Amino acid sequence: MSTTRRHFFKRLSWASVGLFLPKWLSATSTSKKNVQRLVILHTNDTHSHIDPHPENHNLYPNQGGILARAALIESYRQKNEHVLLLDAGDFFQGTPYFNRYHGVLEMKLMSALGYDVVTLGNHDFDIGIDGLLNAKKYANFKFTNANYDFTNTALAGQIEPYHIIQKGIFKIGIFGLGVELNGLVPAANYQGIQIKDPIKSAQTTVEALQQEKCDYIICLSHLGYKYPDDTTPSDIKLAQQVSGIDLIIGGHTHTFMDAPTAIQNPSGSTVWIHQVGWAGVRLGVIEIEGHRINFCQKKIVSKVNS
Repeated sequence: MSTTRRHFFKRLSWASVGLFLPKWLSATSTSKKNVQRLVILHTNDTHSHIDPHPENHNLYPNQGGILARAALIESYRQKNEHVLLLDAGDFFQGTPYFNRYHGVLEMKLMSALGYDVVTLGNHDFDIGIDGLLNAKKYANFKFTNANYDFTNTALAGQIEPYHIIQKGIFKIGIFGLGVELNGLVPAANYQGIQIKDPIKSAQTTVEALQQEKCDYIICLSHLGYKYPDDTTPSDIKLAQQVSGIDLIIGGHTHTFMDAPTAIQNPSGSTVWIHQVGWAGVRLGVIEIEGHRINFCQKKIVSKVNS
C-alpha cells in the first residue's frame, strides 16, 4: 500500500456538495471495482440519555434515545459494508439510569449498538476507578487513552494508548486523549492516574501509529473544541501543534458542528475536527468513497406514537 494512503484527509478542499480527495489518495485505483466505501459514525457526551427527550422539550423535542440511535446506525450498516462506530467520551452521568445502574446499562447498550472504540471523558470517572472497571466488564468494545497512565491503578492493562482496526482496505489507527481531571473530578475518583501532557502524548502516539503504517489516524479527543485562553489544551491546539493526525472527533464542550473545522498542522497538511453536541441527539457521519469525503450530523429522532 502506498505511503500516500497514510495521509487521509490531507490537502482536501470544500465543495458545495462535499469534500474531494486528491486522486493519489485512493487505495489502489479509481476504477469502480476497486473503490471501497468507509463510513465513520461517531457520538460524544451522550450522558446516559437512554430515553428520547419529550415531545415538549424546548430544544430537542422527540430527539435522542438509544432505540432511535440504534435504528439510524443500523440504516448505515445495511447500506455499507465497512462502518466504524466511535465515541469521544462522557457516556456516563446525566440521568437516573446512571444513578441506578452505575454505568452498566450504558455499557450493555453501547455493546448492543456495536461500538468499536471509545475514549474516556471526565464524567466517566464519576463512579471512581473501581466503578468504571466494573461497568467496563459489560463493554464489548475497546477503550483508548494515550495521556492517562493507569499503571498504578486497577485499570492497568485495561485501556490501551491506541488501537488499530482494519475495515476492508483501510488500516485505521485510533487513539484517545482526556481532559485534565483536577477540578472536574473528585481526587479520590482518579487516585493513582498520572495525567500527562496531551499534546506530547499525541505526538508520541502518532509516531507509533505511523510506524505501524496506518492509512488513517483518528484521535478521539475529550479535550474540548476550543477555549478563550492560550494555555488550555483543546482540539484546535492539538491540530495546530501535532503533525500526523488526520481526523479529530471531539467531545467535552458539547459543540454542535454542522461542518468540520479545517486546521493546518505544522507540516502544512489539513486536520479535520468534528463534534456532535451532546445528549445523544446527533450522530456524526463521515463518508469516504474514492476521491470523495462528506461530513454531516444527523438528527436522532424518535417516532411519536399517534
